[in-house]
Amino acid sequence: MSKKIKKLVGGKRLNRSYGGDAFIVVILTIFGLFFVYPLVFAINNAFKPLNEIFLFPPKLFVQRPTLNNFQDLFILMSKSWVTFSRYIFNTVFITVIGTAGLIIVASMGAFVVSKYRFPGSKIFFQGVIITLMFSTYVTAIPNYLVMAGLGWVDTYLSVIIPAFAMPMGFFLLRQFIDTIPDTLLEAAKVDGAKEFRIFIYIILPMIKPAWLTVMIFSVQNLWNARASVFIYSEQLKTLPYALGQIAAAGIARTGVAAAVTLFVMIVPLVMFIFAQSNVLQTMASSGIKE
Repeated sequence: MSKKIKKLVGGKRLNRSYGGDAFIVVILTIFGLFFVYPLVFAINNAFKPLNEIFLFPPKLFVQRPTLNNFQDLFILMSKSWVTFSRYIFNTVFITVIGTAGLIIVASMGAFVVSKYRFPGSKIFFQGVIITLMFSTYVTAIPNYLVMAGLGWVDTYLSVIIPAFAMPMGFFLLRQFIDTIPDTLLEAAKVDGAKEFRIFIYIILPMIKPAWLTVMIFSVQNLWNARASVFIYSEQLKTLPYALGQIAAAGIARTGVAAAVTLFVMIVPLVMFIFAQSNVLQTMASSGIKE
């Protein structure tokens, strides 16, 4: 028996040695360390005293951990005429409502485009794909003109409603729904289930990995959204905007800026850690059809 690993894939026998597997593991480990380095550096920076932050050459790990950066951050926020809890409420409210609306709207739209044929369905989906090529900076002016025309400037709606129309979310959900067999939906219809019941009890549970992935992307975008273009009232501003103003005050607040960086990225990071398996499953299934 050969020492090589033999696999049969699509009628073709593929051989790969243990040395090849070891080489792949080494390469993936190197790239993994390369990508995780900024994250580890940011976490350690938040707990460094100022003399370690300005140390050259900089050290990756903190030598004398301290909470002074976080204490200074909360002291500065407590002196603001808008309370810290108000900034948190604004950010959480926008993130929760915007994400929930995106999942509902995108899931329903993806279900219709994927499983029903109507005039213009293919053109509509192609239009969604085309929008993936445009940066948010390109659509910033048209978005502002639309929000101003609707009278939504300086309101929560100017940030929440555009979040419902994230093209990437619609694309991933539609591609995932394509993997659901049509025979399953036909069997449900034979049993007397209507479209809405099929969507709630069959489609949504089966595309859970997809909408969890979309939820992560949406939370990341909305949690970090400063929304300074659409929201002017200080009482409606988000937490990242307030923290960014504090961190931009100069070199004396470098430690506070490090704490701000950790504070802003912790929520998307935790969500990704708990749902990373769903993200991988969604990406692996997004191009597969029945």
